[in-house]
Amino acid sequence: MLRRNCLLLFLCFLFEQSSCAPFQSRPGQEWPHSQTGPPAAGRNGGSRGFQRVKRGWVWNQFFVLEEYMGSDPQYVGKLHTDLDKGDSAVKYTLSGDGAGTIFTIDQITGDIHALRSLDREVKPYYTLRAQAVDIETNRPLEPESEFVIKVQDINDNEPKFLEGPYTASVPEMSPVGTYVMKVTATDADDPTYGNSARVVYSILHGQPYFSVDPKTGVIRTALPNMDREMKELYQVLIQAKDMGGQLGGLAGTTTINITLSDVNDNPPRFSKSIFHLRVPESSAVGSAVGRIKAHDLDIGKNAEVEYNIVPGDGGAMFDITTNEHNQEGIIMLKKPLDYETKKAYTFKVEASNAHLDPRFHNFGPFKDTATVKINVLDVDEPPVFSKPSYAMDVYEDTPQGTIIGAVTAQDLDAGNSPVRYSIDWKSDLDSFFDIDPVRGTISTNELLDRESIAQHNISVVATKVSKYDNPVLTSKVAVTVHVLDINEFPPELAMPYETYVCESAKVGQVIQVISARDQDLPQAGQKFSFKSPQEGVKTKNFTIRDFGNNTAGVMTLRVGFKRRSQEIYHLPVVIEDGGLQTLSSTGTLTIRVCGCDTDGSLLTCSAEAIFLPVGLSTGALIAILVCIVILLVIVVLYVGVRRQKKKETLMTSKEDIRDNVIHYDDEGGGEEDTHAFDMGTLRNPKVIKENMFRRDVKPELGLCPRRPVASQNSADISNFISLRLQEHEGDTSAPPYDSLATYAYEGEGSVAESLSSIESVKGETEEDYDYLNEWGPRFKTLAGIFGERSEIPRGTCIDLYLL
Repeated sequence: MLRRNCLLLFLCFLFEQSSCAPFQSRPGQEWPHSQTGPPAAGRNGGSRGFQRVKRGWVWNQFFVLEEYMGSDPQYVGKLHTDLDKGDSAVKYTLSGDGAGTIFTIDQITGDIHALRSLDREVKPYYTLRAQAVDIETNRPLEPESEFVIKVQDINDNEPKFLEGPYTASVPEMSPVGTYVMKVTATDADDPTYGNSARVVYSILHGQPYFSVDPKTGVIRTALPNMDREMKELYQVLIQAKDMGGQLGGLAGTTTINITLSDVNDNPPRFSKSIFHLRVPESSAVGSAVGRIKAHDLDIGKNAEVEYNIVPGDGGAMFDITTNEHNQEGIIMLKKPLDYETKKAYTFKVEASNAHLDPRFHNFGPFKDTATVKINVLDVDEPPVFSKPSYAMDVYEDTPQGTIIGAVTAQDLDAGNSPVRYSIDWKSDLDSFFDIDPVRGTISTNELLDRESIAQHNISVVATKVSKYDNPVLTSKVAVTVHVLDINEFPPELAMPYETYVCESAKVGQVIQVISARDQDLPQAGQKFSFKSPQEGVKTKNFTIRDFGNNTAGVMTLRVGFKRRSQEIYHLPVVIEDGGLQTLSSTGTLTIRVCGCDTDGSLLTCSAEAIFLPVGLSTGALIAILVCIVILLVIVVLYVGVRRQKKKETLMTSKEDIRDNVIHYDDEGGGEEDTHAFDMGTLRNPKVIKENMFRRDVKPELGLCPRRPVASQNSADISNFISLRLQEHEGDTSAPPYDSLATYAYEGEGSVAESLSSIESVKGETEEDYDYLNEWGPRFKTLAGIFGERSEIPRGTCIDLYLL
């Protein structure tokens, strides 16, 4: 046991450089820092704290090996105090990290053991507290002290590449030692103890192309001029081994995929030196006639190729561009081809890289040249006109059949077929022109009028006459026919002028400037002259003065113009044009005499001057108009009143007690009207009716005629109606239509008895009708009628006309 403690003490001195450091005391407690020597006085005297005693243990750190695989608990160390005389009177206690579970202490001897295997990578050290107490009283003999048990590392973890596998890139053709990338492996072992975490890098696969620095892990190229076109991808296997790479060390590996990036180290090359192409002569300008390609082993922008036509024979007829997608050279037609003129073209095309790398100029020229031969194929073509368009002039009114020009077309093919001409009917719907089908001469077919159509645009069709059954080939050309003007229209005033002269005008004053127009051409260069019809003879009132610039002025020759004397003057104007055959016309200016301000501004040319000859002033005209308006208003009011009176009926008041009488103006239907009534209402033999005044005729003076009383016991309705009919037929005051008088009879057995006021003729006594108000809202109107008897005259006859 002593030998082991000495070994531990030696290791503490060797690795920690503090192996004999004493335990630290708790704050507030003073303990010696040296193992031997006399006790020293306290910082604040010897009166405070415990009595200082010599400690029995001389280190504050223990070591225990990790991953211990023995069957017995691993011995860690021993605690001892000088107060322990070996009589088992002192007990040692342990507390802190893992006390009782991982670490245990012999209470009598102070030996500390580890109960299970420990892993430094999980927990590198444990902090515990130890104390010596009296075994009987548990009284602390010394203050509690803290110490550390450190787990001593062993090489149990291999290096690991945390970011693998790796991907890197390096340009091709790089020199030896070109940096590729750096890899790093980590070891979980203690780097401060031994060589367990000391990693060394080596390359297992990938030589001789790449190398790795054993200490830093930097990977570099090991071979010069590695060509991507030969091999593009390399897979390198890197190993990291601990223990400094010695035998027995643990190792880890990772893979690095290294790609050679492209550089422009290859020129473009044509697959063959001569390219043969065949092109029809009818190919359109700008169309593609062929494709060629120069291959470049590089990729990306390093493989971009530019094509150029070397100046020389045939190069001016064609152009070449590069297809960006497949780097092909597209040969384009620059000018029209003609088999009859030239049947073949030969030129050279040069292909070169667009992006050159100056590092590889010594490899040679980065371009290649090929020859292109193009054969033109003959195509049956339509006729070709001698001009792209034709223009012809003809005077209007030219006689029919006059030749105005000709067009010419020919077949340029080897057969030289004949050509026939025609006019496209769509361009000459009115058939103004005709064309000779063989010679191509154009003549007029109708009289032309420039004022109707000044320019004709027609299309002439040339058709190739083929001897074989080939398709009909035609071509068109535009022909413009300008109709030239002849002087056929005389000039006239440019507009209808409204001219006036002030009453205060002076002699020689220009009161109007006039101009002219002519339907003939040219409009811009026409020349007009103006004069009075009697040139040289002085007139009394006005004259024409020609200004010489296609305008003229109307001038006054006197003063004292008066509207009352003469309101309107007419001045003739002769206008002549400047054509080869001079034409003239006479226009008339109407000049009104008006009132003007002192500065010559127009005041009025009103209608007052029209009525001056009949002696009517403005006030008189206004008075006449007012009278006419008043008469119209009176007539309108009168007509309105007459119409309103016609619409009024005989019974208009809502307060009339006979509001159930209906008046109508159409003729009745005789016996057919009986079907529209309830005949039961006539079965009232008890009511005595008196003759009543009629509302539709003016009643005569005197009493109403008494109608005979019907028998109360009679139920013969037919006799009753006949009697009433005879009465009304003999009545001279009756209207010229049938009228049926009804009596509002309710019938026998009515609880309310009769509600009619007809029975009031039986006696002279007044009856109280207030009870009608108690019968409800249906009898409200009836109660209002009979509520005031004083308003109804006695003996009033009431006629009820039944509809």
